[in-house]
Amino acid sequence: MELGSRDAFARMGTLGIEEEFYIVDEAGRPTAGIDDLIYGSEPPEPLVDRLDHELFQFTIETQTPLIERLSDAAAELRVVREALVQHAADHGYRIAAAGLHPTAKWRELDHATKARYRAQLDRIQYPQHRNTTAGLHVHVGVDDADKATWIANRLRWYLPMLLALSANSPFWNGFDTGLASARAKIFENLPNTGIPTAFEDFDAYQRFERHMVETGSINDRGELWFDVRPHTGHGTVEVRTPDAQADPDRVLAFAEYVHALVVDLGERYEDGESLPRLRREFLDENKWRAMRHGHDAEFVTRAGDDTISLAAFVDRESDRLGVDGLRAILDAPSGAATQRRIHDADGADALRESLLLPSP
Repeated sequence: MELGSRDAFARMGTLGIEEEFYIVDEAGRPTAGIDDLIYGSEPPEPLVDRLDHELFQFTIETQTPLIERLSDAAAELRVVREALVQHAADHGYRIAAAGLHPTAKWRELDHATKARYRAQLDRIQYPQHRNTTAGLHVHVGVDDADKATWIANRLRWYLPMLLALSANSPFWNGFDTGLASARAKIFENLPNTGIPTAFEDFDAYQRFERHMVETGSINDRGELWFDVRPHTGHGTVEVRTPDAQADPDRVLAFAEYVHALVVDLGERYEDGESLPRLRREFLDENKWRAMRHGHDAEFVTRAGDDTISLAAFVDRESDRLGVDGLRAILDAPSGAATQRRIHDADGADALRESLLLPSP
């Protein structure tokens, strides 16, 4: 049973970005493409060992190489995205990005035949059968396993705000859900998702991983799909909260913020800062507010006796950490609002086309 180890946590501040996308036809309609793009051909060099698929045959995932410096992130992300779009075009496909494909009908789409996914479908049933979600995952390297666990614990309070900023999935199965991020609600219907409880230290987290496998709750540690986790294989803290994004600048803004936040929390851990007690109910309430309202959300404060607007949160964090990207995201219409505007003005065809990554 592979559990990873303390030794994986060896470097502070490295970065990795994983993006989930949709394989679509020229009109942006979902189409099964993993046999051609994953199994039937060799991907171009930037994607070798950095391309995989997800549960459905129209979902695909990319990973950047290890990014040593944040300043290199834009170039690395561009290379991977351009390679994916070209690889898809070579086989007659396009690539789309959003937290949910707005018109995908899960009952009409084929699941991947990979043994891992077939086992999940058999164990989880209905919630996994309909899981057409696509997310953005940001990994930041941490040089100590207990530090990584402490950082993951502290990050939990920030996750709803990150979700609100990224909210990009109002439509599911062809209808408007009334939510800003329906992806988050659909995904958390799976087991071992959402905002986790705090773990005392790395040993406690690793015991939990082991017990979950030994009791048959999961088949491997990768099936702990929490919004944040110490990644015991990569030696990172992995934030899995945001919806997928078509705009690379938004991806880079989220990566910039998560990187700065992890580094800041690492320094606070080294300074001996204590871990505040957070009521799980307030964390869940804040996540619900993010899912429902997106950019318009207000959040319960840590103490639970007041609220803070997303704008106030962004101003405070941008000043405190010296990041720029969050303000640009907040100042622009949200992904959810943009999708609704396009759909209302021009219909579903225009909405699908708006989510396409540019052709090579």
